[in-house]
Amino acid sequence: MLDAQFIEQNKQKLLAEREKLLEDMELLKQTLRGEVDMDVEEADPDIIEREKSATLLEAMESKLADVEHALKVIEAGQYGICERCGSEIPQERLEVKPEATLCIRCQSEVERMIRRGVNPQRSRWHFPVA
Repeated sequence: MLDAQFIEQNKQKLLAEREKLLEDMELLKQTLRGEVDMDVEEADPDIIEREKSATLLEAMESKLADVEHALKVIEAGQYGICERCGSEIPQERLEVKPEATLCIRCQSEVERMIRRGVNPQRSRWHFPVA
């Protein structure tokens, strides 16, 4: 069982991470808007850079969703409990990845499902937090 101080520390880490992501995403969006406004002929050599920026933005949006979901899990009083199997998530994992809501075993299974093209529907998990 995680102690309240550890949970609060991770909550603060997550809140700081959310703010940083939001700021970085806004800067990246401004950069992308500036690139889109360029003349097409001018932009041609920069298409690869624009695509990289768009991919980075998608990754940041995904990370933000994970962080916000972890904050909801904390508010629901379920932090440190795997949403899929209900087992305790080791504190060491949460120290490294405070947004984790799955134990390592379940995370590995979900990643395998995704690689196979199967949608791991959160609603079917035993302990989902909305």
